Amino acid sequence: MSNQLSTILGTTLILIGQFQTALTTPPAAATEAAKDAEALPLLTASSSALKAHVTKLSLLAITPPFTHSAVSTVLRELNESILPSLVTASLLVTPAQYTKAFHTEVLILVKTALTELSGLVREVKVVGEKKDQEKDTGKESGGTKSEKDAVMLATGRVWDACDATTDIANKGVVEFVIRRVEQWRDLVRDAVEEIEDWDPEEEDDGFFDDILGDEGKGGDDDEDDDEDDDDEEETAALQEHKKSTLRFLKPIAQVYPAIINNRLKNAGSAPLASSSGVKKLESLMLNLQAIPDDVDEAAGALYEANFETSAQYLRKTRKSATQAVGLVASPWGAADVKDDAPADKFATWSNTWLKVIDEVSKSIETN
Repeated sequence: MSNQLSTILGTTLILIGQFQTALTTPPAAATEAAKDAEALPLLTASSSALKAHVTKLSLLAITPPFTHSAVSTVLRELNESILPSLVTASLLVTPAQYTKAFHTEVLILVKTALTELSGLVREVKVVGEKKDQEKDTGKESGGTKSEKDAVMLATGRVWDACDATTDIANKGVVEFVIRRVEQWRDLVRDAVEEIEDWDPEEEDDGFFDDILGDEGKGGDDDEDDDEDDDDEEETAALQEHKKSTLRFLKPIAQVYPAIINNRLKNAGSAPLASSSGVKKLESLMLNLQAIPDDVDEAAGALYEANFETSAQYLRKTRKSATQAVGLVASPWGAADVKDDAPADKFATWSNTWLKVIDEVSKSIETN
């Protein structure tokens, strides 16, 4: 391999490692630099450029003849322009302006793109070294299928990472939040459906009686009658708590579509227009994210007839849901709404929802 290409390949791998480190510990100065920067358009442009150059690089690697100068040109453009732009754009997506969750997701995607690019560069290096060996022996070939497959597989992984990065940059923060909220909504729905399908009467299937047989039962009819009575009481209690739990969870599940449809869809950039809006969006996500786990814990305790623990998790669920509704009870930028503006639909809904949740919460307060 020519000294020039070998040097550029090594430089690319070193730069990727340095950029990975920079993304792991973003500099504090990035926050100040981000204030007037258009981070997302830059992120879209740089990730698209990376995908295009990766395509060139892979074609040069698997299409004979292997041209050192052409490969070097593509790598040099990556090193001098595209990779610095990609990393700069990701660092400009600060938590203060875009929320911690969005910031974290962008860093993960860009680091993934760099990791996959590193794998491709190593495959290109292997191809280049083999081509040089073949040239020295006068036995040049077009490359084996396994070599081409390795390059294309590595290329596909970079493409996927670039596409994911471009997608999140194009859709922006609010659309990212909507997708997350939809995921949490689905988890809550699944948990509710699982509780609905659960039949407390099937919990005691007589498994141990079948193993012990008649000898293990002891033959005391009075004791058997007492046990049957206890089982019936426990089953009745489970049925009652199942009913009250479902009654409580249904308005909880309604919070997600209500917030999506009335406060997130068509919100545009309003939630990001001020630092208070970003913080509100951050808090909204944290509260909505907490609910599915608490619902799962409440359901698990219910299945074990641990009613107090189940009620504790349901109370935590109510707190998170109530806080989420309260955060967006008023429209984004409510201070700019005129006094004679028509009543806000979600504000009216939230008042009704609070009354409903107070009513259905009575059962979990008595446990």
